[in-house]
Amino acid sequence: MKKVLIVGGTGFLGSNLYSFLKKKKFEVDIVSRKKKVKKYLGIKNFFCIDIADKKKIKKKLKNKKYDFVFNFGGNIDHKNKKQVFKSHYIGLKNLLDIFSKKKIELFVQIGSSMEYGKKKSPQKEGMACLPVSYYGRAKLNATKLCIKKYKKENFPVIVLRLFQVYGPKQKTNRLIPYVIYKCLNKKNFNITAGKQFRDFLYIDDLIRLLYRIMVSKKKKIKGKIFNVGFGRPVQVKKVIKKICQIVKSGKPFYGKVKLRKEEQNILYPDIKKISTIFKWKPKIGIDEGLKKTIKSYMVD
Repeated sequence: MKKVLIVGGTGFLGSNLYSFLKKKKFEVDIVSRKKKVKKYLGIKNFFCIDIADKKKIKKKLKNKKYDFVFNFGGNIDHKNKKQVFKSHYIGLKNLLDIFSKKKIELFVQIGSSMEYGKKKSPQKEGMACLPVSYYGRAKLNATKLCIKKYKKENFPVIVLRLFQVYGPKQKTNRLIPYVIYKCLNKKNFNITAGKQFRDFLYIDDLIRLLYRIMVSKKKKIKGKIFNVGFGRPVQVKKVIKKICQIVKSGKPFYGKVKLRKEEQNILYPDIKKISTIFKWKPKIGIDEGLKKTIKSYMVD
């Protein structure tokens, strides 16, 4: 039986992967700072650790052996620059220091579209990165560290640069769940003008890709960077309207929220590289994905 460690396993992405792998009968351990979520997820092998704390993480994991490590760890609040650097860069560095001394099949680092900065879409892996935000810079530094580790030590790592992923279990501090929450509660809400275009990937498509990567026998994937997204942009205003129509409630006030300085009008990835290598394509379009997501919040 393959053994997996999910860092940040109580978050949106990590918890969805955890649930999927448990159904597939994998042995899964979780690292998270959120101790209270342990009982809710029914997690047995749980380590409450801040990965930026080198001593604690070494103490807890030094005798553990894993086949796969997924690093979803990080700080959601990007306003705290010091915490962003610690959780996204120092935390990753600590993990690499530990697992470079162990034999693992693959270390999967979760990167971000923010690493590219304001590069024209579709963004491609070969582009020179010029991140604008502090979060983007921290993520890019983490990516560079991973690639350096691969080149120097042949460490089995890949970097997945995610664009916008959505679906059940996501907190309301993200666009789609925020709008769903407001609509389900029959509230008015302030939003941007919605003229920007974004790429939206449903969580099940991402989890299917992660599993495909795990079972892949391809040897030339290590040390590579891959974009992960749907590959086709949708206007934000259109997404908001769809949610309002499905729920049949909620009233958005467009233009009441300003775009952040680092945001650009059109943002979506070129996904040819990952689609070709892993024979993977997203299956769930925005209409089906929104219906599934809304249904899950109604059940909750």
